[in-house]
Amino acid sequence: MPGPPILVTGAAGSVGAVGRTVVEELRRRELPVRAMVHREGERAEALRATGAEVVAGDLTRAPDVARVLDGCGRMYFGMSVSPKYLEATVTTAAVARDYARLDALVNMSQMTVSQMDLTSTSESTQQREHWLAEQALDWSGLPVTHLRPTIFMENPIFTNFAYRSIAEEGTIRLPFGTGRTSPVAARDVAAVVAAILVDPSSHIGRTYHLTGPASVDMTTMAEEFADALGRPVSYVDVSYEAWVNHDLKALGLPGHLFDHLATMARLHAENRYDRWTDDIETITGRPATGVREFVREHPEMFTK
Repeated sequence: MPGPPILVTGAAGSVGAVGRTVVEELRRRELPVRAMVHREGERAEALRATGAEVVAGDLTRAPDVARVLDGCGRMYFGMSVSPKYLEATVTTAAVARDYARLDALVNMSQMTVSQMDLTSTSESTQQREHWLAEQALDWSGLPVTHLRPTIFMENPIFTNFAYRSIAEEGTIRLPFGTGRTSPVAARDVAAVVAAILVDPSSHIGRTYHLTGPASVDMTTMAEEFADALGRPVSYVDVSYEAWVNHDLKALGLPGHLFDHLATMARLHAENRYDRWTDDIETITGRPATGVREFVREHPEMFTK
């Protein structure tokens, strides 16, 4: 007899599609999955094709959360960058505490939280909401595991700027200066989520920091891309102000997301992303994805 379903929120998200990949991995293991999406559409239908139960709802609405949590035994909480992120987390925690019977809740946070405290002021509103969200989940008494990935390889900073300029002119044009970074592949993060949901007992109360295989500056990363692609790639350190006011602004992003990406770029230049751990390999049994493997899996990102 199958056990209670595992709830996966943010299952139709776009950046890296962690939720969708978690659903696919759990279904490959023939586990019952309830995938929560914000609205019906093609992504919801693709999730149904895996055999998952798909439900639409709003994480900021307690009745919706109670409905989708009903009968679930474990849960992955992930949500796109949003000004309602903290509200959604607190709503979910309140409902899960009072109405659900969870034995595991895997929370997607972010690595910047590990450098923050009550008096921190240099982070984005989204990063502050992640910090507060962790506090709320810890206060809730729920069986939580926090995951703090660094910047994703699929982050718009890379896909809209670095990879595009690699394809068009063989350069990485970003305002990171000499800052070091260790981007993580979304599929590795999803693999960690799935592994914990399958067997959570040793992970409850733990916090994991998820990174790529090495922390390097952008000049070194450009060399890694050149080696993987078999063509020259160089790093061009551009002005932060010009990048924000021209390049980033040109995307026409909502203010909350714009602020978050601008802050991530600034913190990179301040070397706040110089982090490395082996948590991915420890949990999944396989090394974190590097540049060469990422390029091999996503060749379309690096061609005109």
